[in-house]
Amino acid sequence: VQLQASGGGLVQAGGSLRLSCAASGRTFRDYDMAWFRQAPGKEREFAAAIRWSGGTTQYSDSVKGRFTISRDNANKNMVYLQMNSLKPDDTAVYYCATTPRVAYSALSVPSSYNYWGQGTLVTVSS
Repeated sequence: VQLQASGGGLVQAGGSLRLSCAASGRTFRDYDMAWFRQAPGKEREFAAAIRWSGGTTQYSDSVKGRFTISRDNANKNMVYLQMNSLKPDDTAVYYCATTPRVAYSALSVPSSYNYWGQGTLVTVSS
């Protein structure tokens, strides 16, 4: 299984970025996918997650209302994170992750995920 994250970069505060994650190596039916992030000197934290069907999503309080996670209807191996109204505090390496379906309460827990991508750096300048 491979997860390839892309779309990171440098953006000014208030701007937008769209991250993409391409999963390959197996059939991902009934796999949940998520985005986590890790800022320098901090622990990895949950940002957003989505069910295989795309019908259920979950967001951390820090990104709710600004970020949107989505799954390509034609190719459910692709997941996106649309990030709007970016803040300097959003600066981090963003990782996509996937795992066979877990309980809703476990979607935000890093240890729930079996597979991780390499990360893409997002830098938000003030």
